[in-house]
Amino acid sequence: MATRLRSKRAPTRRPCTGRTPPARTFIDRLRTICLALPEVTEKIAWGEPTWRVGGKLFAQLDNHHHDADHLAVWLPAPLGEQESLIFLDPERFFRPPYVGPRGWVGARIDRRPDWALVAALVKQAYREVAPPRLRVAVAAAAPRVLERRRG
Repeated sequence: MATRLRSKRAPTRRPCTGRTPPARTFIDRLRTICLALPEVTEKIAWGEPTWRVGGKLFAQLDNHHHDADHLAVWLPAPLGEQESLIFLDPERFFRPPYVGPRGWVGARIDRRPDWALVAALVKQAYREVAPPRLRVAVAAAAPRVLERRRG
C-alpha cells in the first residue's frame, strides 16, 4: 500500500480581511434585490447580467460599460422620472447610452449607494414591464423625495 507524502510547508492562505471586493458586493446586492421579485430570471446579455420578468428586461448591470468610470444599473422609468432624478442628483443618476432616449435611467451603485432607493427604483422598473398579474403582486413603492445635490 502506497503512503502519501505530505508537504511540511503550511498551506498558503490569503489574509482574511473580512471583506469581499467592493464591486462583487455591489453586484451581489443588486442581484439579491432583483431576484427577490416574483418570476424574475437572470440572463447574461451584452456581456453583463440582466434581469427579466416575462421575458422583458427591467434591469441591466453597467459594469464600466465601454470604459465608463462607474458601476451602475440601467432601469426603465416612468415618464419624467429620468429627467427628475438626473436633475436632482447628477452624480448618482445619468442617461444611459442606447436606452436613455427611451426613458431609462442609470443609477450608480459604486459610491455608497442608498440601497433603499436602489431597491425602490428596481421595484418601479419591474412594475413598468411586468405582466398585470405580477404588477399587482408587487405594491408600488412609496415615493421618495430627493433633495437637489449641488456640486
